[in-house]
Amino acid sequence: MSRFAAVDLGASSGRVMVWDGRTLTEAHRFPNGPVRTPGGLRWDLRGLYREVLHGLRRAGPVASVGVDSWAVDYGLLDSSGSLLGDPVHYRDERTGGVAERVAAEIGAEVLYDVAGLQVLPFNTVYQLLADDLGRAATMLLVPDLIAYLLTGEIGAEVTNASTTGLLDVRTRSWATGLIERLGLPARIFPPLRRPGDPIGPLLPEAAAEIGRTCRVTAVASHDTASAVAAVPAPGPRFAYVSCGTWSLAGVELPAPVLTEAGRAANFTNEAGIDGTVRYLRNVMGLWLLQESVRAWPGASLGGLLEAAERERPFAALVDPDAPVFLPPGDMPSRIATECRRTGQEPPSSPPAFVRCVLESLALGHRRAIRQAVALSGRDVEAVHLVGGGSRNALLCRLTADACGLPVVAGPAEATALGNVLVQARAAGEVAGLAEMRALAARVEPLRRYEPSVDASAWDEAEARLGSAHKTI
Repeated sequence: MSRFAAVDLGASSGRVMVWDGRTLTEAHRFPNGPVRTPGGLRWDLRGLYREVLHGLRRAGPVASVGVDSWAVDYGLLDSSGSLLGDPVHYRDERTGGVAERVAAEIGAEVLYDVAGLQVLPFNTVYQLLADDLGRAATMLLVPDLIAYLLTGEIGAEVTNASTTGLLDVRTRSWATGLIERLGLPARIFPPLRRPGDPIGPLLPEAAAEIGRTCRVTAVASHDTASAVAAVPAPGPRFAYVSCGTWSLAGVELPAPVLTEAGRAANFTNEAGIDGTVRYLRNVMGLWLLQESVRAWPGASLGGLLEAAERERPFAALVDPDAPVFLPPGDMPSRIATECRRTGQEPPSSPPAFVRCVLESLALGHRRAIRQAVALSGRDVEAVHLVGGGSRNALLCRLTADACGLPVVAGPAEATALGNVLVQARAAGEVAGLAEMRALAARVEPLRRYEPSVDASAWDEAEARLGSAHKTI
């Protein structure tokens, strides 16, 4: 098999990985994060691009490169093709109140019927409405923007475009009627492409930086779409949690679910490969743990997790999706405040905070998966937990216990793996989705966690948390 490179950009780190048909090897890993500027919270796009070029240089000769990243954020090009500024970070506060204003003017049900997207304050549609688009000729989501810098080719890959709130979930084309009704300029929405479509060869300048040339191929450019493509499930009866900075928990379906019950539960219908739908809900994810550890200088995550195992179960619980946890900052202080607000004694030590975060996150996984099953009618036999969170044994065990289902953990690099496997399929070296998933199951040892406690303890914990948030 040919060698393929994945540029996999996450909200807290990026990596360039190489696939040779049997193994996935890390060529380069680098940190990523927001930069606070006078113009707000932004991504350092030029710094990211430098790291991408460095990673591709270290990757050696490859037949193709694919780019995936987090969703919703974008850069704007002017009529000459120049970038108008670094992309604004989704945690920036500029979209405050925009979702509520749109719901009042148009109706949340109208947006959901067209795009099938959950309401999150940082959705691309709300960011665009808060932006100055006067000089903008083109909007490119982050992976399309990196592909543009590499090739000079403009386009929007459909799995990531489906997270904008401006893609018709039924036709997988831009929702021109909704775009017009919102007063957004149709000119900024580029032609759509599908996973596996060729984008183009490297520009001479990029090839010179890397030391060789290759082609760039469209992959499932929303990182969760790539991760779900690499879920090592032998059949369709599975739920998934793609767990990193965010946890995206749901099921894979052949068609969208656009019911009022789904909208009320804030479930989203995002495009997957081969016409599938990722029916899921965002849960805040390991962001709470990452920000907590950052507040404890010198703390060892491994030591904290080991100590958290010994902490008393369910001593304190929070809703991980509470808006107070969205911005960066002193997370332990916010967790303590939220515990007091809901009538609970705050954790008294870092390990106790870690236990609180992971049990709360497991409850978030449980709620999302059980609702996805109920709303979609899709029966599931196991939960596949992929991404960086699959290395957290305590979180995997707690998720199995909370859901009352086996958790199959791994691959940890599911996103990069789904990226390269789409490229391999486009090159004719992999037959289809079933073969892609069979290959994914053999890349690294998978770990299986069986539910080990009486589910009633988790029923009581969920009821307690729900009651606290209703009564305070």
